[in-house]
Amino acid sequence: MDLNLNPFRLCSGLKFLGYFMIFLVFSIVAVSYYAVVVLTWGPHLLDGGANSFLSFTIIAVFHLLLVLLTWSYFMVVLRDPGAVPANWKMSSEQTVEGNSMICYDSTALADSTTMPSLSDGTERRPAIGYCSQCQNSKPPRCHHCSVCQRCVLKMDHHCIWVVNCVGACNYKFFLLFVLYTFLETTMDTLVLLPNFINFFKHASHRFTSPGQLAVTFLAFVLNLAFALSLLCFVIMHSSLLFRNTTSVEVYEKKRAVRWKYDLGWKTNFEQVFGTRKLFWFFPLFAKEDLEKMPALHGLDFPTRSDIEA
Repeated sequence: MDLNLNPFRLCSGLKFLGYFMIFLVFSIVAVSYYAVVVLTWGPHLLDGGANSFLSFTIIAVFHLLLVLLTWSYFMVVLRDPGAVPANWKMSSEQTVEGNSMICYDSTALADSTTMPSLSDGTERRPAIGYCSQCQNSKPPRCHHCSVCQRCVLKMDHHCIWVVNCVGACNYKFFLLFVLYTFLETTMDTLVLLPNFINFFKHASHRFTSPGQLAVTFLAFVLNLAFALSLLCFVIMHSSLLFRNTTSVEVYEKKRAVRWKYDLGWKTNFEQVFGTRKLFWFFPLFAKEDLEKMPALHGLDFPTRSDIEA
């Protein structure tokens, strides 16, 4: 027996489970599409009048949400959550004030008990750690993932549904995926509800085959289950977002009287979604936000000036 076996390496096996989850996601989407568009509302497009308008509206909203959630999903799956640069060392403290970049030498700051404060009441403080697994320095808010076997910038959690970690560089995309999936499954549940009720009444008059009945029933149950579970995720991550914390950091936050990264709900929101409102609802970032907001890259974060590091 190998007594030196590292149990954390066994966590890498969760990656294979993740690929099955991807297949499951697309299977649920396919079943829902067939039930909502093909079986239930598609045939009513030619009815004329209010029925046609209602069917068109439902199908249009269904496809819009489907495009947005699929787009967000692929961005979470394919975008690196944020990796620590090789042999990373903090050589300077950078922050943005107006349109200029202010740099503080870290060696000089190391001997100082106070840090320069910004005009908005925030400041930069070094919070450097060291990862014994990666044998490298860790930037602030960085954590090691036992599944990916590497450190992830501003890590929130490893999500088996996307076969990827959720971190600084793809957290916005994950939130949008959760939101749009919740909206899609909620809408599917509501528009399939009449057919679900007919399942117990006069289903034989509504469906031409038991197979169609089974698909619609399955789609309703799956969408209802996901809508309820995703509602919990939406509430939880909204709370984390507006307090500028993560699923990992929430335990650290409990030990602090005031969380040093909590800069107010508006600034906290912009630290993840950016400042350009046009881009908030899409899995994209404005170029100027990427240039002026270091927090979006996961290496540098503003902190409160009234909280000690």
